[in-house]
Amino acid sequence: MLFIFLGLFKYLSSNCYPDTDNMILKNKSKTVVHNMMRYWSILIIIMTTSCTSQNKPPMEYAYTNDLVNETSPYLLQHAHNPVNWKPWGEKALDQAKKENKLIIISIGYAACHWCHVMEHESFEDPEVAKIMNSNYINIKVDREERPDVDQVYMNAVQLMTGSGGWPLNVITLPDGRPVWGGTYFPKGNWVDALKQVSDLYQKQPDKLLEYADKLEQGIKAVDIVEVNTDEINFDKEYIATAVDQWSKNFDHQKGGTKRVPKFMMPNNYTFLLRYAHQTKDKDLLDFVTNTLIKISYGGVYDHVGGGFARYSTDGKWHVPHFEKMLYDNAQLVSLYSDAYLVTKDPWFKEVVYETLEFVSRELTNKEGAFYSSLDADSKTPTGELEEGAYYVWTKEELKTLIGNDYDLFANYYNINTYGLWEKGNYVLIRKDDTEDFCKAHNIEGQSLSKKIENWKEILLKHREKRSRPRLDDKTLTSWNALMVKGYLDAYRVFGEEKFLKAALKNGNFIKNKQLKKDNSLYHNYKDGKSTINGYLEDYAMVIEAFIELYQNTLDDEWLDISKNLTEYTLNHFLDKEKNIFYFTSDEDPALIARTIESSDNVIPASNSVMAKNLFLLSHYYDASDYKKLSEQMLHNIQPQITSYASGYSNWLDLMVNYSYNFYEVVVVGDDAKDKLQEFNTTYVPNRLLAGSTSESEKALLKNRFVEDETLFYICVNNSCKYPVDTPEAALKLLD
Repeated sequence: MLFIFLGLFKYLSSNCYPDTDNMILKNKSKTVVHNMMRYWSILIIIMTTSCTSQNKPPMEYAYTNDLVNETSPYLLQHAHNPVNWKPWGEKALDQAKKENKLIIISIGYAACHWCHVMEHESFEDPEVAKIMNSNYINIKVDREERPDVDQVYMNAVQLMTGSGGWPLNVITLPDGRPVWGGTYFPKGNWVDALKQVSDLYQKQPDKLLEYADKLEQGIKAVDIVEVNTDEINFDKEYIATAVDQWSKNFDHQKGGTKRVPKFMMPNNYTFLLRYAHQTKDKDLLDFVTNTLIKISYGGVYDHVGGGFARYSTDGKWHVPHFEKMLYDNAQLVSLYSDAYLVTKDPWFKEVVYETLEFVSRELTNKEGAFYSSLDADSKTPTGELEEGAYYVWTKEELKTLIGNDYDLFANYYNINTYGLWEKGNYVLIRKDDTEDFCKAHNIEGQSLSKKIENWKEILLKHREKRSRPRLDDKTLTSWNALMVKGYLDAYRVFGEEKFLKAALKNGNFIKNKQLKKDNSLYHNYKDGKSTINGYLEDYAMVIEAFIELYQNTLDDEWLDISKNLTEYTLNHFLDKEKNIFYFTSDEDPALIARTIESSDNVIPASNSVMAKNLFLLSHYYDASDYKKLSEQMLHNIQPQITSYASGYSNWLDLMVNYSYNFYEVVVVGDDAKDKLQEFNTTYVPNRLLAGSTSESEKALLKNRFVEDETLFYICVNNSCKYPVDTPEAALKLLD
């Protein structure tokens, strides 16, 4: 028995493949973790000493459970397991209480490779299902549909084990309070654990109840944000110290940080790019630029079809975890667009264009809504699901397809020991920039570009004949808003009208389908139906995207919707005592804890985005209460930043707004839109944009329209420069 649980701990610590930066415990919870690990150990001692297609008719399947009525692709993947899965909701929870049964809550997402592995090994096994069905109420959760549920039980598993990831598997009491959990388990370990926890509940339920009480306290303590009563002081030295501490983990050779696996973490490099630019720190800028080059040269970037996979499993960005997520690609489009403005590197522009072509081709529906992800797994020619099968190549395949150019192709994409993955499969990866490669192989750049374009066309056409990765075709409001911002940032930099058109189409989709009359939002959209009450991330990301829509179109409607959404969040999400927002609305059913998302991860924290939104809207509407709240939110988080700056990079970005000059750039007149577009060809991260082609009563525009003239007004700290009439003159008035 003891051996079994030591084995379980081993798998908890080493056999999960989590979004690791998202799983790092907050420093403030270390004491809680220590205490929970102690109670967890006690529980182990007690336990060791106590002796898939929705459209097919159901009759084609041996088993069908309650998930068959859901719309989530992830839940539908499990609809014909022998496990009696139920969707999250009051019905399942009430059944557990009525029957006094423990609950298994299993959380994952459609593109998750290890979720598929555990399903195949355990959840498709009738003998395993028999144990689960006899002793437990079994609930499946799509973490992307229900991030609120995921956050609660992820916190629990982190407290119990020190790490987390997906699949996330938790056993709870009938009231939903967790008592045991982990990530991926091989079948034998899973079965043994189920038997032991069930046996303990039958023989010594008081032990589980005691543990549940302690763990519940720990879960509630994790997300506590204390009010900072010190004097507010956002200064340059503080930011410099945080970046200096952070830089000790930089990998200056391969890019990113000194760790494996490697995540792109776009909000980290968005901040560092801005900070390097504003402080004229060449070494930091070189690090960011090198990181972006190495990421996009690596196999995590799809050199055939564009777009980025989720993360690299190695230190050189070569072999990815092959799933493609909308949120990664949205943020990376924004990042590479700004990096192009700073460096003028044509490769960065190519990355943006190819990524947006991928999004348009594979993740966009006819309504202009964006799908969530593509699976890591796809079928091999023999019909077996295998990670990366759609994306990798054998040397023999490539020789046949590329023909006479194979040797040049092989050198460019490293069809050699550097590019070899496993089982004779290669993941395309670059090592050299175009200029160096052309010199080494005595070929002109234009000729090479034509060859590369031809190679990509050949390989993409061939690849599309393969079995495609499964598509998660649900639409999430928050992720769609991130993609709107990505398209807008690309439009701002490159001036492509098709980028603005895509952003407007999706903005109107959100406005018409996901926004309710009371200014609340839906979180989910699938098959023409909007569902699930919105979370703070939905409001924060949509407000941010709609502010960007205003800044690129000068259409007041987007700004006004942003303000209305902000007022809704203030009324339904804000903890008025601590000046921080809860993740869930006060109109949502209560969970065992009401979480607060404050640290930035692969997606910025919803609270950091809201704080930045409030800062901008305070300028647009001359709203001092918005600015005061934004300041206090940042002030509350400030004590946590220096110990782990990479987990608070979006907060640091806001702090730069307060610590350095931040400009209101206002352009008014008939030619406002054209001159604004010209102004945007320069990287200016420390500004907001406002404008109008006519008279306006908006706070920043009032009394600034002059007939037959188009003028720029540059203001900082409530002091305005004399108006100028060209973008060049306006830029000279900035630092």
